[in-house]
Amino acid sequence: MKTSTRGFTGLHVLLATSAFFAAVIAVNATMAFYAASSWSGIVVENTYVASQEFNARAAAMKAMAASGVEGALVVKGSQIRYDIHDKAGTPAMIDDVTLNFKRPVGDHEDFRLTLRKTGEGRFEADHQVVAGDWIVEAISRMNGAVVMHEAKRFDTAEFRQ
Repeated sequence: MKTSTRGFTGLHVLLATSAFFAAVIAVNATMAFYAASSWSGIVVENTYVASQEFNARAAAMKAMAASGVEGALVVKGSQIRYDIHDKAGTPAMIDDVTLNFKRPVGDHEDFRLTLRKTGEGRFEADHQVVAGDWIVEAISRMNGAVVMHEAKRFDTAEFRQ
């Protein structure tokens, strides 16, 4: 009886190399999937500056949230309305409201609107909003000081356009 003592052959090298690259490709595909499915879509001009300002902005947002002032956005066709009220539900005392409409990815369709005051706590504008996903940043001021700064993500389908 003859036994083979060939050892590590070319076939073994091929199988080991193939297994290694299969593992690398599987890990890369998994990480690409998780990156694409969890990305918020927020784009900033300078990531370093944004990271330095994060804690101050987070503290300011917590203080604004604790104040109880809330805004409600309604978009119907080319009519845009923003109502702002306090904890009790009464209209908040606000001088002006600016809305920044931003696409989640890219900035070629972004636009800014300064709304006209039509009543206490009610602001309106006429502007056609293209269908799709948007992030709307609302900045409300009283005597030049920011009272409320919030961002909401919505799809125009939510407003049944």
